[in-house]
Parts: sequence; C-alpha cells; structure tokens
Amino acid sequence: MTAAHLGFAAVILTFVLDQVTKLYTLFVVDLPVNEPIVLGPFVNLIVVWNRGISYGLFQQKSDLGRWFLIVVSIVAAIGLMVWIRRASGRLLAVSLGLIAGGAVGNVIDRLAYGAVFDFIQLHVGSYSWYVFNVADAAIVAGVVGLLYDSFLLEKRRKR
Repeated sequence: MTAAHLGFAAVILTFVLDQVTKLYTLFVVDLPVNEPIVLGPFVNLIVVWNRGISYGLFQQKSDLGRWFLIVVSIVAAIGLMVWIRRASGRLLAVSLGLIAGGAVGNVIDRLAYGAVFDFIQLHVGSYSWYVFNVADAAIVAGVVGLLYDSFLLEKRRKR
C-alpha cells in the first residue's frame, strides 16, 4: 500500500469513527439528557458545544464567524489531501490524513449543529483538562506525527 493510500485511509477512518462516536453518544446514549457519565476515575462523558477551534480558542458567536471557520477548515482539509498525494513517507501521509479527517469531521458538526460536539472529558479531581472528541484526538495525533516526521525522520532521510 502506498503512502497516499494509507493517508487517504486515515482520512476516511478518522472521519467515520468520529461521526459514529458522535452520533452514538448524542442519539443512542442521549448524553444531553444523561450527562455526566462516569467512565473511570479520570474520564467522563459530558456535553460541550465548541464554537471555536481547538482548546476552545477563537469562540465564534455569529453565523459569519461559524462560516469562516467552516471555509477555513475545508480549505485546510483540501490542502492536506493534496499534500497526502505528494507525501513520500507513510508516517507523514497518515499524520496528514488524521488531521484532514478530523477537520472534516468537525466541519460536519458545524454544518449540522452550528458548533462542534465535544464529549470526552479528562479530569483529575475538580480540575478538568480538556473536553474533546475523536476528531480532536486525531488532529493532535496527526500533529505529533508531523513533528516527529519533520524533526527526526527528515534528518535521517537527509543522511
């Protein structure tokens, strides 16, 4: 399997897993009615509607702001998919695919609900670190993979 095939498989898998978990949590578990659901000492399921980007930055209260984030995310996802086609390394392609798939998953939320549905809460006692979804986790993993590829694997390839 080529690097591009792996990258596009990561896009599809990330998108599908993200949407399935969101739909299941929203409509089968009915989390808005049944929250919080305690999964363990450090993990809960709760409902957070994120109108910004990662970590709740740049919260948008207007439709113009929401559409701006949608357009930026779509353009970024397209750019990442073009990059996947050109990627020579498998880790690079998969990392780009994770980011693109996560971006598309969150775009679907913005289109359908006006905000991104975040539901996995990591916490220690009363300190809550971050509420996220599968798309967010994939984006973070993709960025870590990009950094690893850029700073460590690229040096090896040059030698």
